[in-house]
Amino acid sequence: MKKLLLSLILMLMTGCLGMPQLVQPVNHFELDKYLGKWYEIARLDHSFEQGLSKVSAEYSLLEDGGVSVINRGFSAETQTWQEAEGKAYFVNDETQGYLKVSFFGPFYGSYVIFELERNNYDYAFVSGPNHDYLWLLARSPSVSQEIKTKFEKISQDLGFDIRNLIYVDQN
Repeated sequence: MKKLLLSLILMLMTGCLGMPQLVQPVNHFELDKYLGKWYEIARLDHSFEQGLSKVSAEYSLLEDGGVSVINRGFSAETQTWQEAEGKAYFVNDETQGYLKVSFFGPFYGSYVIFELERNNYDYAFVSGPNHDYLWLLARSPSVSQEIKTKFEKISQDLGFDIRNLIYVDQN
């Protein structure tokens, strides 16, 4: 857990705000539809998530209008669940999928939703402040091959190195 916390601190201190070149956040974003549980389907791996399976994120509304973030994942190595709690706030306005997220104090990193299934918010493609951070999130623990292919194509077109994608074991 210490490694997870230290890595998150380091990422947030060095990550800052901003977004990768070519990436644009979605517009007409509806926070109420985004709240709830999401499963991590794929990611570019980082030390703070390394070795974790069954990864999920739970988003709920805070009293101050921000978003509570609870990330969980299972470490097969230690046979334990790891959890990180944070908070997120909109960077520009609430209709744009561009938030800043913090797990430790005043240090924030970007959370950019650049693709989103619009009817039911069934899946989302998310980046951090640069091309090193990329996630495919979904409302269910698995998605169709069509969605995975779309994620890979759009991400590659935006400059992400998809050769290093990890598809997360949700079983």
